[in-house]
Amino acid sequence: MRKILTTAAAALALLAGGVSANAEELRLSHQWSNKDIRHKVAQMVADEVAAANVDLNIKIFGSKSLFKPREQYKPLSRGQLDMTVLPLSYAGGQQPAYNLTLMPGLVKNHDHAARLSASPFMAALEEKMASDDVMVLVHGYLAGGFVGKDKCITKPSDVKGLQTRAAGKAFEQMLAGAGASIASMASSEIYNAMQTGVLNAANTSSSSFVSYRIYEQVKCYTPASDIALWFMYQPLLMNKVKFDSLNAKQQAALKSASAKAQAYYLAEAKKQDAASADVFRKAGVEIANMTAEDFAAWQAIATETSYKKFVNDVPDGQKLLDMALAVK
Repeated sequence: MRKILTTAAAALALLAGGVSANAEELRLSHQWSNKDIRHKVAQMVADEVAAANVDLNIKIFGSKSLFKPREQYKPLSRGQLDMTVLPLSYAGGQQPAYNLTLMPGLVKNHDHAARLSASPFMAALEEKMASDDVMVLVHGYLAGGFVGKDKCITKPSDVKGLQTRAAGKAFEQMLAGAGASIASMASSEIYNAMQTGVLNAANTSSSSFVSYRIYEQVKCYTPASDIALWFMYQPLLMNKVKFDSLNAKQQAALKSASAKAQAYYLAEAKKQDAASADVFRKAGVEIANMTAEDFAAWQAIATETSYKKFVNDVPDGQKLLDMALAVK
């Protein structure tokens, strides 16, 4: 009798939450903790869909608990995973065009990123996703900056001769073109490398700079502000076959939830950059800002290094690059 009552109570609890015992369940995977903005975006979609009472439940598997970070796109495209939040450049091996979503100088600020997400450039990338049975629910870019152990990094000449860590191969190519020596490592290793003198400068996301306490090891921080060099596209994706299998009310609930989450993502991404600068400032670190002239100088080097390699490696690379650069 106790077991029967418990089962009934569980069913009532599901109904009270807007999800029936027979609800369709979607599995969503990501690599971050539940404090991360990307988890919060996923949770917002899950909560909004549950509140819509359309017999659809999204179960989130965070902190790499279901798939390794770089191994999520393939199972998503094969229908072994329903949804994921990930940096699209992780799937650059499957679709080399995706490497444009982590390319220096293509995005100037968050508002520019939002225009890119709504542009023919992104539509072209979404066509490639569709060929893999993948679709975008929530667009989003996160930004990053530079730190210097002994001086500020704003323009190309600032990195000449420095041992530098970059986030992404395209950034390594550009920095090498500016005369830096490249040290490849995970962002989690920046702190020790700075502490031991292995590293003089580094480039990564705003959130990583704070979470790994890099402010304890550097003299100067160049955050993403009105102008920034480092932006990484990190959308919420869904298997398209799975989406198409849902009924009209479930699809509408997902789209409505995703629209709310996308607006939240953009607003919070802007806040993260400002918050990181405050953390560094309070720690006594000098804050530097990149100028439009600095940005143009970096982009000129990227044109001869990162952009050139992308165009040479990707059959429709020049067309895609031109589409991205056309968004102002």
